Amino acid sequence: RIHFAGALYHVIARGNRGQKIFREDGDYRLYLKFLKEYKDRFGFCLYAYALMPTHVHLLVETGATALSKVMQVLQFRYTRNFNIKYRYWGHLFQCRYKAILCERDSYLLELSAYLHLNPVRAGLVDDPSKYPWSSYPSYMGKEIGGLVDRDFLFSRFSAKRGVARREYEKFVK
Repeated sequence: RIHFAGALYHVIARGNRGQKIFREDGDYRLYLKFLKEYKDRFGFCLYAYALMPTHVHLLVETGATALSKVMQVLQFRYTRNFNIKYRYWGHLFQCRYKAILCERDSYLLELSAYLHLNPVRAGLVDDPSKYPWSSYPSYMGKEIGGLVDRDFLFSRFSAKRGVARREYEKFVK
């Protein structure tokens, strides 16, 4: 896999055989807790995410630590906890995660909107702001403990946060 500091990736991790990787709210919270812990530890930027019942989407800009290391510890730790909680064994995630290297300028905004609209397209909610397991609520002002790096995407719309938030909302919808 290609690694360099500042690489932008759309990461997708799917449940093995299409199974649910999140069964209840506590599972989503645990994954986000681990994601925040490793973000602080490895120094990557997280621009957007959507945790779906059977898969995960992340929009990540790497730091000095390779994405493969970040994903290995994140997926392993979450799987271990999931397996203990549900008395399950074996693989939780299907194969290895996908990591699509993305162009920062031309694709970043479109990809963030794609991630944030994923729960709507899946029929889980009718409005992306109603889905608690994506970064969209953070972009709309509901801070999630410093997990999401919003400023870079907001800077594409305006230097003023309120204006940027409204413009991003229009862009996504």
